[in-house]
Amino acid sequence: MKATERRKEIVTILLADKNAVSGSTLAERLGVSRQIIVQDIALLKASGYDILSTRMGYVIKDAPLIERVFKVRHTSEQTSDELTTIVSLGGTVVDVFVWHKANGKIEAKLNLFSIHGIEQFMESIKTGKSSELMHITSGYHYHTVRADSAAVLDTIEKALTEKGYIVPEI
Repeated sequence: MKATERRKEIVTILLADKNAVSGSTLAERLGVSRQIIVQDIALLKASGYDILSTRMGYVIKDAPLIERVFKVRHTSEQTSDELTTIVSLGGTVVDVFVWHKANGKIEAKLNLFSIHGIEQFMESIKTGKSSELMHITSGYHYHTVRADSAAVLDTIEKALTEKGYIVPEI
């Protein structure tokens, strides 16, 4: 099977399966190494496919993942705890965005789904490679969070509320 055919087959498998499909499963079904699958997924993403890597495997945007936007506020010292809370309860932090009075919506893609990813993100903040968007809006910001079910999102919302991160609706 040629590489282009294999990539088309990956898309077909991901669209057909309602659950996340692991890289190992894809590798076994297509007779290649997991590393080849990782490279194929990267190329598919670069060519416009909205494929998300989750703790359970790969899913394509048309897969039945549920999203919810949370408005939150906390200190920089609490950022790691906020992100870890979301990921450890089964969510993926898709992005962070703020509403700037002069510039409108300012957004950054995060796609954080693992503790390792959070550690790398926090390291880029600590070393000054990046700065948190929340600093331009007095700590207020939003996260789009994806999960397998509304129940998972409800659990995440409850935990964030208990920690005081959710901004109450007025």
